[in-house]
Amino acid sequence: MAPITNLEYFRVVPRWLFVKITDDAGNFGWGEATLEGHTEAIEGTLNEFKTRILGLDADDIEHIWQLIWRLGFYRGGPVFMSALSGIDIALWDLKGRRLGQPIHQLLGGKVRNKVSVYAWIGGNRPGDVEAAAKARKAQGFKAVKMNATEDMNWLDSPSVMESAVERLKTVKSLGMDAAMDFHGRVHKPMAKQLAKALEPHHPLFIEEPLLSEHPEGVKQISELTTCPIALGERLFNRWDVKRFLQACLQIGITTPNHVIQEMSQGIHYNTEAGDFDIHSYVVDASVFNVKDGYVDALTGPGLGIEINEELVRKVAQTSTPWPNGEFYGPDGSIREW
Repeated sequence: MAPITNLEYFRVVPRWLFVKITDDAGNFGWGEATLEGHTEAIEGTLNEFKTRILGLDADDIEHIWQLIWRLGFYRGGPVFMSALSGIDIALWDLKGRRLGQPIHQLLGGKVRNKVSVYAWIGGNRPGDVEAAAKARKAQGFKAVKMNATEDMNWLDSPSVMESAVERLKTVKSLGMDAAMDFHGRVHKPMAKQLAKALEPHHPLFIEEPLLSEHPEGVKQISELTTCPIALGERLFNRWDVKRFLQACLQIGITTPNHVIQEMSQGIHYNTEAGDFDIHSYVVDASVFNVKDGYVDALTGPGLGIEINEELVRKVAQTSTPWPNGEFYGPDGSIREW
């Protein structure tokens, strides 16, 4: 038995919240509990969960998950699940480190030697994406993702669709694939039109064509277009996904005894924090080197990375919660981020 003795969390720029769990033998693991714009809510939830898990066996990962999920009466949602996710990841990292095995080995073994990745370009209000796409190509990427549109009104100008198509064509002309993220900004009638407008130019996929509250609407869009549809950023557990299964969408799942989950294919390089990006907090960033559009499967114990704890603790001393962007139309009405 390896009782949990401590849970710590660290705000780090630009907008991440790292979690570290330690057991009484000194074994530790790292997780992430980021929920952009709601850092303090996650921190409060982690404080509550900490009181429940201290003294429990760090190896009992599923029991701890069930404990937090079932004994709190209120459950689910972005805040609780982000905090629980950070704990869950850290416990798996701890176990993998202690056993000297990568997490994928503990879950049944890897099924591929490398993973196809894409990079983010364009920002919240996408403009000229050609230079950014060329830079990503030079880094070894073969695909990028960008917002399909800027923030939109309920009924917006058709020029929005024209500019989205032109950005997609620009990236494709460079010999790269491009995914278009609707980001839940586009309302149903225009989402249908935009999906059809993009289809002849073969986007890698379109993401979140509607907000996740509307599974039937997403199903309708899937029936209107051959574009692959990605979603899951705002689905937090298997029961959230159930609504989309019932709507007869094609969903990727893990083995039956594990949760359905979104598997992010992207490494998002973020410049809003100046000199800090995801590589800054890793001792050996070469594990994320992109080669011909792929990152090799990580082979180190646990998550397969070493966190620069000294830097994390230093940055956390001065990091402030990251606020979501606020977008308003010319009439003062609120628009989706």
